[in-house]
Parts: sequence; structure tokens; C-alpha cells
Amino acid sequence: MLCMDKSRFVSPAEAAEKAVRDGDWVDYGFGGGFPELMDRALAGRKGALSNVKIRGGLVIRPRIEVVEQDPEQSSFSYHSWHIGDYERKLQSRGLCSFMPMILRFLPNLYRHHIRVDAAFVPVSQPDSQGYCGLGISNYAWRTIFENARTVVFEINEHLPRLQGVDGSHRVHLSEADYIVEGEHEPLPTRSYKEPSSTDEAIARNVVREIPDGAVLSLGVGSVPFTVAKMIANSDLKDLGCHTGTISDAFLCLHNAGKLTNRRKETDTGRSGWNLAMGTQELYRWIAEEPELFRPSDVDYIHSPERMGQMSNFISINGGVQLDLMGQENAESAGGRQLSGTGGQLDFLEGAYRSQGGKGFICINSSRIDKTGTRKSNIVPTIPGGSTISAPRTMVQYVATEYGVVKLSGLTLRERAEAMISVAHPDFHQELTQYAEEHFR
Repeated sequence: MLCMDKSRFVSPAEAAEKAVRDGDWVDYGFGGGFPELMDRALAGRKGALSNVKIRGGLVIRPRIEVVEQDPEQSSFSYHSWHIGDYERKLQSRGLCSFMPMILRFLPNLYRHHIRVDAAFVPVSQPDSQGYCGLGISNYAWRTIFENARTVVFEINEHLPRLQGVDGSHRVHLSEADYIVEGEHEPLPTRSYKEPSSTDEAIARNVVREIPDGAVLSLGVGSVPFTVAKMIANSDLKDLGCHTGTISDAFLCLHNAGKLTNRRKETDTGRSGWNLAMGTQELYRWIAEEPELFRPSDVDYIHSPERMGQMSNFISINGGVQLDLMGQENAESAGGRQLSGTGGQLDFLEGAYRSQGGKGFICINSSRIDKTGTRKSNIVPTIPGGSTISAPRTMVQYVATEYGVVKLSGLTLRERAEAMISVAHPDFHQELTQYAEEHFR
């Protein structure tokens, strides 16, 4: 049976008082895993602390207490690695600062370049030996808390208790300075809107490019989820999963008998992931069939070298804009940050390294703006102020509702011609004119 120093178990209020000092950097983690009790307790110290900076990202719950209870930022300021839906609202209120990063570099940021004073780590209920799982957000937690001054584990009774392969998703209560418990809200969920006819056309074009036995990395969004639903109704078989975020798209493939991971050269028989984000049904699947998964940290899952060891590695992600050279903006509208680069570059590179691998950027060829005017999402060049998330040298395949083109190995002029071929017809003339003037 577990024998633990009971003094480590404290109330959230006591942990917040002991763990956080003026001027500290406090890490909340990433995605659906969120230190709900510690957030509330830290917010309760408004006025007693000054200049405390909180780091998080891709928050899918509807509220961060240190932000909502301190809109004047008299004690706390919030910083995001990746803007999610709620964080976009905070950004519009001037309450969220964005920090650019590429996910595979994040562990080294914490090891060598940035400071972390307190880490609030959500963990599952412990087993009889005191080991906990990291639930639905492995993230870079081990690296972060090993470099933190003070570590608080927050035990969440709703988190899946899987501990991964060889401890890949495991921590021990003895690694925390303080441990807190309490009643939590149900895990935050994320759903997808019904796909448009354009989304369905893009997905059909991509599915034609996927072979049996492919290992899939699916981004979060309507097109990747539609791809999964189409695969579920196709003749494809023995597909694998090695992805940043496992979602209901993969549950759909599992339920259809398509997700076997049988042909994966690495983690054969298991789906590899870093975050889980979706419905309660997804979280139940992970909790009830832990033997099907290899949850692991960013260093492992986001390694392009590891992806390159798997044949037919297929990465499918969305974008905001692409230009005629193949440069991609995946995260901003002018100077307004919409999301973040995240792991997209990691998986694009992994697909390049894989024998038979393909990295897709999927994008609607055009959009209708607020005035009812059609605008092209394939532009002559990414406009000033917008982000170049993926350089032209990293974008391999582009898919729109008008087809799929492969850019790697093409000249600038050939790239422009390929991009124009999958652009909306209304914009062919102006794009062609630009190409003739600039890519002679």
C-alpha cells in the first residue's frame, strides 16, 4: 500500500499561498487538462500578489478564474502558447498575450531558455503505489515540472487513469511538493460543426491519396474529421494513429474497424498521441481501453525523426491562406492571432521523412466576407502583418475542393501554376497575371 507524507496533501488555498510568489511564472498546461481548483485558489489571492504571469494554451473550458476575476490585471496576466476559442475572446478584451512557438521545441524552451516557478499539473487518481496518469494532456509536463521551483499536483477524479507504455504517461505523487484534491466539473469537451459541401469535396480529394496501412496525423477541424468519416465508409484498412491530438475522428475510425495500428513500424498496435480533445465518449474510450494507446510527451510524439520511421505517414491539417509559392498562413488574420503554429511543422516534416509519406494543407479555395464579397484564400503572396506558419519549402501537398497538387520539387513558376489550378475559378485571371509578372 502507498505510504505518503501526508503533509504534502493540502487545500488548494494553502497550495496557492505556499507555491506562488510575487513576479512568478506559473504554468497551467495545455488543452483539455486544466488545474481548475488551483486556478480558483490562485484567483482568490488577487490583491495579495503582484506581477504573477500565467502560461497556458488551447484552453477549451469557458473560463480562467485568474483572468475573469482580475480584468484590471492588478495581480495576474495570462499568456498563451496557442490561441483557442475562449482565448480569442480574451484577446479581444486585451486579456491574453500570445507567445509564438513550435511544439517540438517547447521542451527545450523550458530546459534552457525560459523560467518556470510553479507548475500546476492535473493528474488522475493514483493507484495503490502512488502513480498517477497525466489524463488527457501529457503535453511537456515532465520537462516543465522537473525544471520548476514548486510543483503542485491536482488530482482530478474525472481524468482517465492510463499511465502509458513504460510509464510514458505516468507521474508519482512523491514528485510533487503539494497535492490537492476536490470536486471537479466534467472534463471540457470539443465538438465539430457539420461539414459544408466544400469541406466534403476537399476530404474526398484527400481520401483518394491515402493507402491501406497509412499512419494518420489528423489536425483538429472540420476537414480532418470529415476525412475520418469518409475513411470509415471506405475500403481502406489497417490504418494507424500517431498524432498530436487524438479526437473523435480516431474514435470514428476505431468503431468502423479501420484503426488497427497493425502495420506501424513504431508502437505497433497502439495509437500514439500527446493530447486528447473531444467528447465524453472519447474520454471513456481512452479510460476503458488503455492497452490501445501510447500517450507520450512532446519530445516523443512530435519527433519528425520518429514519424520518419513509419511508412506512409499522412499528416492532414488546415490553413487560413496559401500563396502562389506555397507559403502558408495557418494562424492569423492580419495582425489578429487566431490560433498558433502548434505542431503543424512537426508533422509536415515527419511526412517528408516517411517513405510514402504525404503532408497535406487543406483549405477552402475562397470565402465569403461580411459584406457578401467572395475572397480568395489562395493569394499572390501572404499579406504584410499575417503570419507565415509554414515556409514554402515545408509545404508538400495542397488540397482544395478543386483538387490536390504536389509542390515539392517544382520551380516557382510551376508552383504558381499548380496553386492556380486548385484556386477558385473567379481568381484565375488575377493570379495568373501576378505569376507571369513575378515568376518568369
